[in-house]
Amino acid sequence: MGTYIVVGGSRGIGAGIAQGLLAQGHRVINYSRQPSALPGIENRTWDALSAEALDLAQITEIHGLVYAPGSISLKPFQRFTQADLQQDLQINYLGAIAAIQSAFPLLKAAQHASVLMFSTVAVQTGMGFHASIAGAKGAVEGLTRALAAEFAPYQIRVNAIAPSLTDTDLAGSLLNSPEKVEASGKRHPLGRVGQVKDIASMALFLLDPANSWITGQVMKVDGGLGAVR
Repeated sequence: MGTYIVVGGSRGIGAGIAQGLLAQGHRVINYSRQPSALPGIENRTWDALSAEALDLAQITEIHGLVYAPGSISLKPFQRFTQADLQQDLQINYLGAIAAIQSAFPLLKAAQHASVLMFSTVAVQTGMGFHASIAGAKGAVEGLTRALAAEFAPYQIRVNAIAPSLTDTDLAGSLLNSPEKVEASGKRHPLGRVGQVKDIASMALFLLDPANSWITGQVMKVDGGLGAVR
């Protein structure tokens, strides 16, 4: 069994991934502003907006790092401020860099490790009002491929998942009525919005050492929205 860090593992998709890793018998350490209540998880306080290094005291090995913090900032382009753009970039991209740089020596020492980040369907599928988040997540996709190339000699795999709208607290304002859930589901070829388990199952697949010939990929888990008309 291995040691896995889940940044943002206290809720939403991050919590689903942490739960899956715990069920497999791994040591899971959650870094987030609020602690996770999952039995068996270890909690450490960290804020993506701080860009501080992760506190890795008493951690001697890391087999996988999941960076799950995200944001949903949707409004007309002309209304975005520099502060809005900087916050999205900090949470989604610069925070990921801080976490990965912190963990890199231990990931390298593991000889076979995995890094997983999150993009969005809106990067490859143009969507109105998504300029800020699509820009930040586009940076994540570029980082995924660049680090996959740079880390390959150390047998560190780097991948990302690009979900569509998923039923989490983060998306609460978009799915806070049955009518909104139904309308959002109809936008997807498979007829529904995503569930945490849909994304977590792909994450566990990518983290699994059995799938060690996959790197530099941005996997679309989006109900077909990005590819099917």
